[in-house]
Amino acid sequence: MLGLVSVGAELTAVSTTLEELTKRVGQILSQLSAEDDERYGSGLLEVERALGTASRRLDRLVTAAR
Repeated sequence: MLGLVSVGAELTAVSTTLEELTKRVGQILSQLSAEDDERYGSGLLEVERALGTASRRLDRLVTAAR
C-alpha cells in the first residue's frame, strides 16, 4: 500500500528515474574505450533500449492517468 503518496505520483517518480538511468547508460556508452566497447558495448546497448522502452511505456501510463 502506498499510503499518502498517490499511485500517479509514485509512477511519475519512477518514470523520472528510468529516464535518468537511460541517459546515464547512454553517457557511459558514448565514453567507452575501444576495449570497453568490445567488452560491454552490446550488453549496454540492450540495457539502454530496454530502459528506453520501459520509460516510454510508463510515460504513456502516467499521461493516460492524468
